[in-house]
Amino acid sequence: MLSLGTYPDISLKEARERRDAERKKLADQIDPALNRKVAKLVWGNNQANSFEAVAREWIGKQATIWSDANTEKITRHLELNVFPWLGEKPIADIQALEILASLRRMETRGAVGTAHRVMQTCGQIFRYAIATGRATRNPAADLRGALQPMPREKHRAAITDPKAIGPLLRALDAYHGSVVVRCALRLASLTFVRPGELRKAEWTEIDFEKAEWNIPAERMKMAKPHLVPLSHQSLAVLKELHPLTARSKYLFPSPRSNMRPMSDNAVLSAMRRMGVGKEEMTGHGFRAMARTVLDEVLQVRPDYIEHQLAHAVRDPNGRAYNRTAHLPERRKMMQQWADYLDELRTQK
Repeated sequence: MLSLGTYPDISLKEARERRDAERKKLADQIDPALNRKVAKLVWGNNQANSFEAVAREWIGKQATIWSDANTEKITRHLELNVFPWLGEKPIADIQALEILASLRRMETRGAVGTAHRVMQTCGQIFRYAIATGRATRNPAADLRGALQPMPREKHRAAITDPKAIGPLLRALDAYHGSVVVRCALRLASLTFVRPGELRKAEWTEIDFEKAEWNIPAERMKMAKPHLVPLSHQSLAVLKELHPLTARSKYLFPSPRSNMRPMSDNAVLSAMRRMGVGKEEMTGHGFRAMARTVLDEVLQVRPDYIEHQLAHAVRDPNGRAYNRTAHLPERRKMMQQWADYLDELRTQK
């Protein structure tokens, strides 16, 4: 006995045709019920071993060491550019030309850099599938040289000449827009954290008594917690800001909603309105400014600077420094940096 469908979704005519097809299998010594079970098992196996299923499993493993932002970015790239075309296919059946077709769509719209990154991600997914017994080869490896060359990386604009830093700081102080944005500009120069780390800062991360800003690992590029010693000047900015935004969990909430941080462009737009061109300075440029001046002018040890920039710094034995390494020296450095900015700000 076999179910051939539900009436009226399946008409009597269609039911008779299906019955005749199953009877033909019986005549060919094929058990229709067993054949259907096998087909269902094959379908389920293909679904479990589809490219999307394996990719999401791999992402889940990597997410334990990635930052939330990196996990979200890689997942989004696959959802937009690969899953719609290859997601349901068994990963073992995917050929290099099928991957290339997805990459070409990105090239066509000018996203060459994204295409290269997605190809690299696909290669990692296939290697994971091989390691877990669900594929025998990595077809993405056959595509080496098939894409347009990666565009040359453009360095983010930054002002690093002390003679030009003073006028920039005076321009930031004279900003007549939102007090919240002005505080963000001042804190960007004093702490030189990444723009995303700044705009998503939360009040629970600020310890006024210890003069520290503790950024959790999930918001850091390197997925490791980061500690920012706060100078007297940084604390003054935070105390000015606190009465304005303490009702939000964010230091710099969006003007439209306290439930989310201000936009990526808030700081950039403020600088543009003050006449600071994009070829002169970016939000990321404060990091290059601090790195250059601390090294070349203030003669601070490079490893102190790199550690405060949250770069990968290792000791002579190859071990990564922890978040509190050289903390007294870094406190001194951050205060020295803030004092030097004040000095530049008042020079004519």
